[in-house]
Amino acid sequence: MELARKLRGILPGSGGVHPPSQKIAADMSITPGPQPAEVFIPLSQHLGTPCEPLVAKQDRVMVGTRIGDSEGFVSAPVHSSVSGEVTGIVMHPHPTGEDSLAVVIKSDRLDTLDSAVKPHGNPDELTPEEIRRLVREGGIVGMGGAGFPTHVKLSPPADKPIELVIINGAECEPYLTGDYRLMLERGEDVVKGARLIQRAVGAERVVVAIEETSPQAINAMREAGGPLGMEVVSLPARYPQGAEKTLVDTITGKQVPHGKLPMEVGAIVDNVGTAAAIYDAVYMGMPLVERTLTVAGDGVARHANLKVKIGTLVEDVIDHCGGLVGGRGKVIVGGPMMGIAQYTMEVPVTKTTSGITVLSRETMMKEEPGSFTCIRCGRCVKNCPMNLMPYLIGAYADKGMWDKLEDLNIEDCMECGCCAYGCPTRNPLVQLCKVGKEGFVRKRSKMEALERAGKED
Repeated sequence: MELARKLRGILPGSGGVHPPSQKIAADMSITPGPQPAEVFIPLSQHLGTPCEPLVAKQDRVMVGTRIGDSEGFVSAPVHSSVSGEVTGIVMHPHPTGEDSLAVVIKSDRLDTLDSAVKPHGNPDELTPEEIRRLVREGGIVGMGGAGFPTHVKLSPPADKPIELVIINGAECEPYLTGDYRLMLERGEDVVKGARLIQRAVGAERVVVAIEETSPQAINAMREAGGPLGMEVVSLPARYPQGAEKTLVDTITGKQVPHGKLPMEVGAIVDNVGTAAAIYDAVYMGMPLVERTLTVAGDGVARHANLKVKIGTLVEDVIDHCGGLVGGRGKVIVGGPMMGIAQYTMEVPVTKTTSGITVLSRETMMKEEPGSFTCIRCGRCVKNCPMNLMPYLIGAYADKGMWDKLEDLNIEDCMECGCCAYGCPTRNPLVQLCKVGKEGFVRKRSKMEALERAGKED
């Protein structure tokens, strides 16, 4: 990391890149998504312990019925997004690329609410413990893409006091505009959700962070949060400005230590969508059963910002937007930088689906990368916002030299794609970093197992 910082001093720039923003859906209001005949709701939509099903085939469920939960602390319950009948609990394709256990529900299209979904008394009188409980019961997770259970983030250890809450409105990923529309259309709800976060952790300050290229959102949040003393900060436009550690560094000047979380420097970061979901759960009693996402790209007939039921198939969402156009290229869940290209459109929308980017064949890269070839130009080092050395990580991962990766702090890689974006030889650096992480974790787990076995002997 120190060598990367030295190289950074030689090379111009301070990390990050400036891909074309492509905010082609920015002026489109949030509208209802499709009414699916059937939903496939994964029991794993968060980091941590997957849920176990709480329903069985032929059970009747309503909107907001809890259909999955876990006893694990780092977990979040899952709720039905439609009313209807459970037709199966099956392994089904998941946006991560692996199959996952999912509850299949045939919708009656009535959207009848569960009796448990009702507004709470006076949210202003809730204790921090009650706020955290309601956030967990609502199944709230980080909606910026990470999916970390929010009640866990709102439960910092006693020796890690939180001074600052950062509400992340820096939607720097190309194409995506869902958070932008939330700030314009639901600014007061976002503010109320942010205040609940503040009370849950006892922070002194709340800062809403928005890129300077979104002046309407900046004005809307200042109008909504100003009377309550909430600060709105205008940030330079660069990718990945919205990354958690990058935000903390930009706003506070403090760097989160290697392998640690922002709470180490007295801060927590929550997405705009997460704040709105907390409002829904605490004020309205509505668990996380829908999410706002963007559909955009030159491979789909109509761009849109939609409020989509969790479990709706990507195929249904694209059909709702007029279907595919041009030669079939790629369907990406998320944005083009950090999103995951899908091998089937029968994957469901989950709590962390920020967008569906559809690119035509004409837009896709014509020349596929070959074997790993590095010309030592240093662009990946210059672009890396985490001060890593992607070319070395890629080289060692390509050769399966997992023991070399620890010293390169591979676990700090957030797979933002800045390295691959600027690579002139088109090395698949993000994929190599993913392979390297998996190999490193496997090797470490094996070494730990051997150590435990040695102690037992």
